[in-house]
Amino acid sequence: MTETPTDNVRQFTVSADDNDIRLDRWFKRNLPQIGFATVSRWARTGQIRVDGKRVKPEDRLAAGQVLRVPPGGDDQPRAPAKPRARPLTDEQIAEARDMVIRETPAAIVLNKPPGLATQGGSKTTKHVDGLLDAFVENERQPRPRLVHRLDKDTSGVLLIARTPGSAASFSKRFASRSARKVYWALVVGKPQLSEGVIDAPLAKQPGTGGEKMHIDEENGAAAKTRYRVVDSAGQRASWVELEPLTGRTHQLRVHMAAIGHPIVGDGKYGGPDAFLTGAVSRKMHLHARRLIITEPKAGEGTGGKLDVTAELPPHFAASMEVLGFDPSLSDASPLREETPEKTPEEKKQAARRHFKQARKEERAPRRARGAANKASKPKAGGKPKAKSKPKAGGKPSGKRPTR
Repeated sequence: MTETPTDNVRQFTVSADDNDIRLDRWFKRNLPQIGFATVSRWARTGQIRVDGKRVKPEDRLAAGQVLRVPPGGDDQPRAPAKPRARPLTDEQIAEARDMVIRETPAAIVLNKPPGLATQGGSKTTKHVDGLLDAFVENERQPRPRLVHRLDKDTSGVLLIARTPGSAASFSKRFASRSARKVYWALVVGKPQLSEGVIDAPLAKQPGTGGEKMHIDEENGAAAKTRYRVVDSAGQRASWVELEPLTGRTHQLRVHMAAIGHPIVGDGKYGGPDAFLTGAVSRKMHLHARRLIITEPKAGEGTGGKLDVTAELPPHFAASMEVLGFDPSLSDASPLREETPEKTPEEKKQAARRHFKQARKEERAPRRARGAANKASKPKAGGKPKAKSKPKAGGKPSGKRPTR
């Protein structure tokens, strides 16, 4: 955000980090002292202008546009409130720094070790989110933020966004499934098919407090996992590549257990059968090996590809050696092509199709009820069918009259 004062009117140049943000969100981020009601009034009366044109609070801004803001609020823009930095020890700062495998203007990529939670929770005080203040060098620098998660016992690539704008951009790519993730896992036994897609809906298992998932064909959320066997040690264990096509909780773990080949060390879903005898570690062998994702656009340029690979943790590497698996046999290439990002027009068309289908589904029950009601009513202009009576002069029915 670059400010150019003109008398009492302020002009701001939209930064690359604020690209594609809503106007009302821009004010909340950059001029939080100006409330939504004021922004709406200014927009309605034409006092806010973008490149000289009137705008609405829901309109989106583009990097490089000039935003005209009328007098009001503080004389100087006030930085949005930031969470108070947590004091970290030298050991914690070193721990955070040691996890870094790549840094870019938009992201910090970590190789998360197994046993470290991504976020805090009940009885969880040590986690990656609590170490992110190690990357804040001054008060004006925004605090990095998580954009996806890994299970506590899963190791590997964890993406951290440096700024709110890059966090929004990365989150969109994860939500649209355009980000490609490849996991390595050691599983018990050898799958019958060398590769395939596991399509099994998942839901929270009742009675577990939401901490365990299970397959639920009727009420579960859609979940798909593509897998490929890279190598196997007879029928004892296999090394597989897993690519989640959806992002459900514990998806890879539940799916592999469901086909009879639980991940080695995953007692939660594999039970006692998930542990191998001998020198193979009892820790879980699931590792986020590679992540390929498009970075946010910088200014007028286009966002580049962020392609990161994380080294195996010691216990995983040792188990690979014990089982005779050669890591050079795989480069963790995604098994699917990248999903191209939709243009604004394609997004509008998709939204129209969605609402059209929703309206169609809403009308169907009403039409069915209308047809049923129509069938039960007499036709317009018709006379109700009279009860049959004996004709005049006709013979009696032979039945005695009721007294």
